Amino acid sequence: MLPRERIFKTLDRQEPDIVPWGEHWIDYNVYESILGRETFVHAKMKETKAWWEGKDKEIIESYKQDVVDLVEALDLDMVTVELFPFSQYVLVGQRGSDGFQKPMKQLDQNTYQDRDGSIWHVSVVTHDLMPYWMNPETYNPPTLESIERAIGEIDRNGVKMPEDWQWELIRHVVKKMKSTHFITCLAEDIDFPSFGQTDEEFYLNLALHPEMHAKLAELAGKRAVGMLKYYAEEGIDGLIPCADYGSSIGLLASPKIFIEHVFPWLKAYCDEAHKLNMKVLKHCCGKTWEIFEYFIKAGYDAYESIQSTAGMDIKLLKEQYGHKMTLWGGVSNENLIGGKPKDIEADAQYAIKWTAPGGGFIYGASHSLAVGTSVENLIAMKHSREKFGSYPIQV
Repeated sequence: MLPRERIFKTLDRQEPDIVPWGEHWIDYNVYESILGRETFVHAKMKETKAWWEGKDKEIIESYKQDVVDLVEALDLDMVTVELFPFSQYVLVGQRGSDGFQKPMKQLDQNTYQDRDGSIWHVSVVTHDLMPYWMNPETYNPPTLESIERAIGEIDRNGVKMPEDWQWELIRHVVKKMKSTHFITCLAEDIDFPSFGQTDEEFYLNLALHPEMHAKLAELAGKRAVGMLKYYAEEGIDGLIPCADYGSSIGLLASPKIFIEHVFPWLKAYCDEAHKLNMKVLKHCCGKTWEIFEYFIKAGYDAYESIQSTAGMDIKLLKEQYGHKMTLWGGVSNENLIGGKPKDIEADAQYAIKWTAPGGGFIYGASHSLAVGTSVENLIAMKHSREKFGSYPIQV
C-alpha cells in the first residue's frame, strides 16, 4: 500500500496495512543526525542569520532536498511543507526592497536589537530567536475602525496570494512526491480574538476588550478561509492549522469566547477546505477537553499534538471521539528528549494498542521531533512502529 493510501484510509477510519507515520514539525538537529549533513530546515538562529545574509537560494534548495530525503530515510507516510518563510516569524515585515532580510543589530553573543529597538535573545533550549523586551512606543494597537477596514478590503479584493518564490518548497514536493505520499501544509488558523505585543498583553486584552472579539475573529477567519483556494490550486492534500487553545493545565481563555467567536470560523474553514477536496488536520497543544466536542463539530479530519502530560490520554480520546475523528500522536516529546529507547517503545505500544484498532490513528510525536530528540530514541520510534503497527494489531 502506498503511503498516501495509508493516510487516506486512516482518515476514513479504516485499517491500512500498517499505521501511518507523520510529523507536523521536525527540527534541524533531526535532519542533520539522520542525513549526516548540515541543513537550513527549521535551523532556528542559523536559518535566521542565513536569511539576513541573503542566502535565500541556499535555504530554499536545502529545504527542497532535505525534506524529501528525510521522509524517505525515516519511511514517513506524510510530507509536511510550508510557505517561505513560515518558520521565521520574527522576520515578517523585515524584508527590504532588495528582497533580502534586514539583520538585527547584535549586542552580544546571544542578544539582538531589531529596527524598533526591541530586544531579542537566542534560547539556549530551542535555539530560536525569542522576544525579550518589546518596545511599547513602536506598537500601534488595532481599533475597531482599522479592523473593519481590513475586513472590507478582503470582502472587495480577496486575500492576496503569497509571492511566487514562497511556493517553491510546496511545488517541488507536490511534483516529486504527491503520487506516493500525502502532502500536508502548515496553514493559517483562527486564534482567540485578541491583540498585543506580548502573550501577556494578548490575554489581558482578550479580557479587557470584549467589544473587539467578533470583528477580530471575523478578520482572522476571512484571512484563513481566503487562503484555502491557493493551497488547493497547488495540489495540497491536507492542511495543518496551528493555533493553540490550551496550556498544560487547561484552556488559555474562556470556552465561552471560543464557542461564540472562534468555533463558527473553524467550521467555515473546514467546510470550505472540504469543498476544495482538502483534509484538515488540526494541531493544538494543551489540555482541551472542555472544547474537544467543538473540534468534532467543526469538521476536523484529525487532531494532532495530543499532550499526555496535560492529561490528554490518547486511549480516552479514542474511546470518546475515535469513531468521529482520526487521532495523531502517541510518543511523548518528554521521552524523545529525556527518555530512553525503552520509554519510546512503551509509548508506542500503548498508543498503538489502544488507538490503532479499527483505523483512525496516525503515529507520531506528541508535538514534534524537536531540538534535543536523540538519534537512539528516534530509531526506537521507527522500530516500534514496525514492531507493533502492522494490521491486524496484535499488541
